[in-house]
Amino acid sequence: MARAFLGAVACTLILAASAMYSPSDDVIELTLSNFNKEVIQSDSLWLVEFYAPWCGHCQRLTPDWKKAATALKGVVKVGAVNADQHQSLGGQYGVRGFPTIKIFGANKNKPDDYQGGRTADAIIDAALNSLRSFVKDRLGGRSGGSDSGRQSYSGGSGGSKKDVIDLTDDTFDKNVLNSDDVWLVEFYAPWCGHCKTLEPEWAAAATEVKEKTNGKVKLAAVDATVSQVLASRYGIRGFPTIKIFQKGEEPVDYDGGRTKPDIVARAVDLFSENAPPPEINEILNGDIVKKTCEEHQLCIVAVLPHILDTGAAGRNSYLEVMLKMADKYKKKMWGWLWAEAGTQMDLETSLGIGGFGYPAMAAINARKMKFALLKGSFSEQGINEFLRELSYGRGSTSPVGGGAIPKINTVEPWDGKDGELPAEDDIDLSDVELDDIGKDEL
Repeated sequence: MARAFLGAVACTLILAASAMYSPSDDVIELTLSNFNKEVIQSDSLWLVEFYAPWCGHCQRLTPDWKKAATALKGVVKVGAVNADQHQSLGGQYGVRGFPTIKIFGANKNKPDDYQGGRTADAIIDAALNSLRSFVKDRLGGRSGGSDSGRQSYSGGSGGSKKDVIDLTDDTFDKNVLNSDDVWLVEFYAPWCGHCKTLEPEWAAAATEVKEKTNGKVKLAAVDATVSQVLASRYGIRGFPTIKIFQKGEEPVDYDGGRTKPDIVARAVDLFSENAPPPEINEILNGDIVKKTCEEHQLCIVAVLPHILDTGAAGRNSYLEVMLKMADKYKKKMWGWLWAEAGTQMDLETSLGIGGFGYPAMAAINARKMKFALLKGSFSEQGINEFLRELSYGRGSTSPVGGGAIPKINTVEPWDGKDGELPAEDDIDLSDVELDDIGKDEL
């Protein structure tokens, strides 16, 4: 019986501690889901207590907080956040102990810390003093709405931000989780200095990453003070936090540098890790050459022996070597082409190919109209050494003959089969008298 009584008392105490404020109080209970709408987007002055139900100091403050809320009703709004339950909300505002009281005035994104006494009178006095400053700020033209001090990636000064995708609680899952693309998502707070420093780097990187990965890696931004459900879901504790999202995998933290080159390099690595090897395209017409060489920093062109010299097996072995090298250097995002010897003589001449036999290989920089020739063997080792030198910016180059890509012949694609000698015309000798030929000669 005694145990049952003590158990009932304990349960009552726990319930009382976890329900410090009720709907009948003038204290407005704030949560992760309503904080932005009630406080950040409000035109009113707010006093907000961040508390934990088990905290003794919080329990002692409760009656005075309720009295202050009643006295200030209609003048200043008084709220309370169970920061034990809504830890991300407390973390967002740097709450380290309980109770912590914040004053949300003209700039809702930069609340002030309350440093006064913990009695109802002290709280009311501080609220009225803050209200005086709040009204003066309004008189001076500073608004207290949600846009005050807000960072935006939608445009403005400091460079174009058009390629950073703004995400919210409502748009995140559809755009990111259901996408086959790779996403780098920055969670930021408008008042965060580090976020403001990152902003131009992030915006510039977004544009370059879009170009280098053909839009397959995207950079996005989430205002964690607005999209609090997302911030809570992914355990955002500080700003800026960058997470990498890939389909079918758990998100991971980005731990690289915060400059444009660092961000671009990591994005390109992610793209390369997920991308298939580049295609090795046969040169069939001018459009293929133009597209491949103009859209890539380098286009690697191989001229393979005639099919009658190698057969299908020999040609496929050359193409297999090219494919392995294309896969190894896919992070460079070069273009890859091949042609049969003799089909594109103007191209061979402009690249100095043919004099030392086939197969041959050249790397063309179409922007500078320069090329480099493979001097070693057409093998994995030889091509690897050639491409490695190119990747380091080393090796000798020459101007493309004529200063431009020459005219490309339109040819039929290789059918994958062994070549056949052209059929010889049969000569009908049935009506020729051989004896007559001999007499004429005599």
